[in-house]
Amino acid sequence: MPTQQVAPHPPAEESAKKRHQEPEILTGSGAILRALELLGVKDVFGLPGGAIMPFYDELMSSESIRHILVRHEQGAGHAAEGYASSTGKLGVAIATSGPGATNLVTAIADAHMDSVPLLAITGQVFSTSMGTDAFQEIDIVGITMPITKHSFLVTRPEEVPATIAAAIHIATTGRPGPVLVDVTKDAQQNSAPFIWPPKLDLPGYRPVAKAHGKQVQAAAQLLRDAKRPVFYVGGGVIRSGASAALLKLAETTGAPVVTTLMARGAFPDSHPQHLGMPGMHGTVPAVLAIQESDLLVSLGARFDDRVTGKASEFAPDALVVHVDIDPAEISKIRTADVPIVGDAKDVIADLTAAFEKLSEGHEHTLDAWWVRLNGLLEQFPLGYDEPEDGLLSPQYVIERVGAITGPEGIYAAGVGQHQMWAAQFIKYERPNAWLNSGGAGTMGYGVPAAMGAKVANPDRIVWAIDGDGCFQMTNQELATCTINNIPIKVAIINNSSLGMVRQWQTLFYNGRHSFTDLNTGHDTAMVPDFVKLAEAYGALAIRVTKKEDVDAAIKLANETNDRPVVIDFIVSRDSMVWPMVPQGVGNSSVQYARAKAPEWEEE
Repeated sequence: MPTQQVAPHPPAEESAKKRHQEPEILTGSGAILRALELLGVKDVFGLPGGAIMPFYDELMSSESIRHILVRHEQGAGHAAEGYASSTGKLGVAIATSGPGATNLVTAIADAHMDSVPLLAITGQVFSTSMGTDAFQEIDIVGITMPITKHSFLVTRPEEVPATIAAAIHIATTGRPGPVLVDVTKDAQQNSAPFIWPPKLDLPGYRPVAKAHGKQVQAAAQLLRDAKRPVFYVGGGVIRSGASAALLKLAETTGAPVVTTLMARGAFPDSHPQHLGMPGMHGTVPAVLAIQESDLLVSLGARFDDRVTGKASEFAPDALVVHVDIDPAEISKIRTADVPIVGDAKDVIADLTAAFEKLSEGHEHTLDAWWVRLNGLLEQFPLGYDEPEDGLLSPQYVIERVGAITGPEGIYAAGVGQHQMWAAQFIKYERPNAWLNSGGAGTMGYGVPAAMGAKVANPDRIVWAIDGDGCFQMTNQELATCTINNIPIKVAIINNSSLGMVRQWQTLFYNGRHSFTDLNTGHDTAMVPDFVKLAEAYGALAIRVTKKEDVDAAIKLANETNDRPVVIDFIVSRDSMVWPMVPQGVGNSSVQYARAKAPEWEEE
């Protein structure tokens, strides 16, 4: 009898060992879910449809990922942004192909402008149907390529693990931002071995975290020699988790700090070295300090036009140290005398150490500079006039929301006058407490962003400070909040108009208020009636028209945690955001007085 060379059935323990070594076979949709779980994703926001249905079938079985079913995909995107911006973690939004994917575009663009780590997962038609104008076929990869760090198309299930891992790596490293992964339906349905951990092949993607030592040394030397330095702090300080390092640097150098719209909370408002927010609606001390500075140390800021005004007249006598993790931002608007590419947290720590070493045995005083700055702070305090029409002051309402809720709360604003007032009159003492759409200026951001922030921070009070215009764009997410036990608070600053547009029409268009009346209150029928609308969504709804009722309404909202709360504050439509630097002029033209300056002309 011949000797048997190969056993047709290996021993049981050998077979078990082999099975253990062999990768598991998963569908592409199963691989998406497994990759998200392995990479620590806990919460996602989305809305199913035909092309993403295989993934949703898998998602239903997950024991570690909570899915929040939104009422509109834009709400999913902004909720993921709020989730990310309030924690520093990745936000995830999911949509189907075609209009589902395009409804995410606004939120993706918003995340791109504001450097928010966002993963957008979209379904796509079968790969065999692509290019045929199939039902709900849209080239979402092509559409989003200009507004993402990268957009991936997955057509085979074996590509899924590495693509999801690469997408999350790209979104959360370097300058954070959105990444889109578009997965065809057949790639979701077909199966392949699940290889983990995958090998990441990202040629050319090597974000720099550690700055060049000579550049840091040069910056420290300029800082030590400067007589009128200013730290110009942008949102990159918050994204990098550099707030504690910034506090140490500021106190070590004694230099003043200004925090942009995206950086509110990066440095405590209560700190004596803080001058407030610079820019179009910044404080006069912050704006003029920059204009009079001899050294501008920009930390994670991008010299946005709303900060610089007319760029050629911005900080005309200042040398510039520009610190940013994105080399494309360095010298894009203003040429940097000392360019530093690196992560703000690391660079600030290195800069502090270099400054301390240079200052040993050398007297460094900014007393004369602080005499000037303290004079500005005393001369130009942030304030507002009471309305003459007898209606509520919007600034007062927002100020009371912040004062009663306190610095541990989270405040998400829509876009417009109420956004600026929320940035000005709420005191921010910590990072990630202020959420807003800075770069894109997206109306409708507030409610879903607050929803996402509350999911991520269930133990914090979360307010959406919205306008009557913004609220009507995404208020359907109140249904999501009610059903999913997400008890956000919404303060509608209801001036019955598109307030910021109306302000510009008053100042620059001779008071011709064209098409800005929204008929949500005042002398008109309330269309809609926000109290009835909120009640229909299952929220506690309150209308406040008198100053003496403001505090009680806010306190009731803060104490109500079994459902969302909506407060309709009827405020004056004639209130304006001051101070103001008109578009197209230099910041030295900042207008503090609460009256129209007739020489202003929009350029």
